[in-house]
Amino acid sequence: MVPSEPDEEGERRVSARETILGRLKANRPAGDFPLPEVPTFAPLVGDDLVAEFAERLGKMGGRVERAGSPSDPFAPVRARLDGAAVIASAVPEFSGNRDLAGVAKPTEVNDVDVAVVRARFGVAETGSVLFTQDDLIVNAVAYLAQHLIVLLDPADILVNIQAAYKRPDFGQAAYAVLHTGPSATADIEGVLIHGAQGVRSLTVLLLQRKKQAA
Repeated sequence: MVPSEPDEEGERRVSARETILGRLKANRPAGDFPLPEVPTFAPLVGDDLVAEFAERLGKMGGRVERAGSPSDPFAPVRARLDGAAVIASAVPEFSGNRDLAGVAKPTEVNDVDVAVVRARFGVAETGSVLFTQDDLIVNAVAYLAQHLIVLLDPADILVNIQAAYKRPDFGQAAYAVLHTGPSATADIEGVLIHGAQGVRSLTVLLLQRKKQAA
């Protein structure tokens, strides 16, 4: 095999990057500079966080369903699941037919019809849910799947974004993202389209977390 010629342009980019980072490090002021404290703002929602969360998620094109009976907690979303050819599940409560742990490249989930994931928590003020890399297993599944079914324990709904930022999930996770409803875009005529750049629907299923065995 004949060795390839050095990429001079690539070497220049690496050299420039290292030069810039070196200068920044050399000129960094000495001392510790802690981040400012996040203030606690008065809640803009009522005491019923589940109702407030559901109302705001609904305004963003998502919907909330309460879990069915213990024998079939997924009954409210059964029609969506039964109509799917490829289901990727990142939760122990439901078995899909696409093993996310075996995915080598993000593009391998571009044919997923439904992804079932669990949110780390929800935010009543915005109707958002938070995912980390551990919740998704493959980060891209939250964008490439056609439909998302999100499990959320009602006890994990926080009052507002400030309360969310104080959770350790942001600092401890390598990847954390807040989703508020399905993907949506609107053109200049005000026509709203869901699923233009991401999932076409997002359904939150209120289902308690399984308690860990002592």
